[in-house]
Amino acid sequence: MTAVSTDIEPTGYDRQAEKKWRRRSLVALAILLPLTLAEIGYDSVREWLHGEDLIAMDVDFGQSVPFGGSDWRLADLRGGKAGRLPEHAFAVIATFSVTVRDPDLQKQWLGCKVMLTDVAGRRWLPDFISGVSLPDGVMNCTSAIFSGAKKGDVITVGETFIVPEDAVKTIRPAVGLGSERPWYLRFQRPPK
Repeated sequence: MTAVSTDIEPTGYDRQAEKKWRRRSLVALAILLPLTLAEIGYDSVREWLHGEDLIAMDVDFGQSVPFGGSDWRLADLRGGKAGRLPEHAFAVIATFSVTVRDPDLQKQWLGCKVMLTDVAGRRWLPDFISGVSLPDGVMNCTSAIFSGAKKGDVITVGETFIVPEDAVKTIRPAVGLGSERPWYLRFQRPPK
């Protein structure tokens, strides 16, 4: 039997070259790892921004604003006790008069969201209220998207909401569309 010595280096082995490549690899890792994380984070933030209604564009009552290939105007905001609601809750109906400019609503209005906001930053999404329905001729976003509306048509879009009594005096209707995110329209309340 012969013993193998571990102190002997293979022929042509350069210890200095190995140390140099190890240092270069560590430096490359220190540079590439943060760059990779930044790229992944950037894509995630960009997707998040395009999926959320974050930046409000305030619109005066009665004003018509181009948004998502159509001109949006708050037509009416009304509410009160109706249907079978819990105590201290009110039903609210928000309706918009919309003039279609680009009839490809399936593209322009994808992700259409009508909501209510208040001064505290709270948001309410549409809700079904037993005994309360939209007025005749008023469609929700989904119905409007598939209504076959043509350029120049004026359609009425609306939704029903349940809001707490403490928010009724400060709520403002808002509209978000996938083609416009992260911006959304926030309308002033009708004058009393």
